[in-house]
Amino acid sequence: MSVTAAQVNELRKKTGAGMMDCKKALVEANGDMQKAIEILRKKGAAVAAKRAEKSANEGLILTKVADDKKSAAIVEVNCETDFVAKSEDFVSFAQVVLDEVYIKKPASVEELLNDSASTKSKLDEVLGKVGEKIEISRFANENDSGGMLEDYIHPGSKLGVLVKFSEVGDGTDELSTLAKDVAMQIAAMNPICVKREEVPKDTVEREMDIYKELARKEGKPENILEKIAQGRLNKFYQENVLIEQAFIKDNSKTVGELLKEFNSKHNSLVKISLFHRFHLGDENK
Repeated sequence: MSVTAAQVNELRKKTGAGMMDCKKALVEANGDMQKAIEILRKKGAAVAAKRAEKSANEGLILTKVADDKKSAAIVEVNCETDFVAKSEDFVSFAQVVLDEVYIKKPASVEELLNDSASTKSKLDEVLGKVGEKIEISRFANENDSGGMLEDYIHPGSKLGVLVKFSEVGDGTDELSTLAKDVAMQIAAMNPICVKREEVPKDTVEREMDIYKELARKEGKPENILEKIAQGRLNKFYQENVLIEQAFIKDNSKTVGELLKEFNSKHNSLVKISLFHRFHLGDENK
């Protein structure tokens, strides 16, 4: 059957799908608007499957922290273009994902989609509208009844951090300020772990091999290569281990020294337990 331009326009407004897709869906649905919407929603999943080879490196990083700061979640939801990432439909979907992750604490993306009808329904809906590859790339949930969680989202929502502090006790406003500063430090300086003991063994071995070879090429004697490499490894730690990094707001002290000053002042034992740093398109997802 033939469909009118008015019908196509109406379906476009309701779904955000392309004009030709709307026309084809209406023809297939014999002019039934609701059936055409369903066809487009189903087609959205098919379109996403066809676009599996596309890169979904745009999107949003979102966080949610409980009022008492004892639990929190961080999620990364991706799409193909910045235009879609800013759309109301995609932003709404990303928020649904965050809320479901925060509340239900699924173990994996597969579990989230299998057990959450609202997330799956919203995904189908946004796929039908935008026609891009949409991915829930990763998420993390953290809880600590005796600790504190803090977040930081960089303007633009393409970079986010969640950091956990342990042995907090009652906590103070001053600790909240410190925690936010540490979260911003992680966003800006991209450490690989909290302390040097957490650096993977293969990373340390690789760095040592590189430093020895560099020293060798510089003509340094074999008997001092180990010492030179160790010195350069210490520099690597200072640049890549959170508590050894220079504090971004005062580079005369390290993050570890900042925390030590806080504990000394408040007679506390606050520690940085872990952090999650999500940046859109990271290769180490």
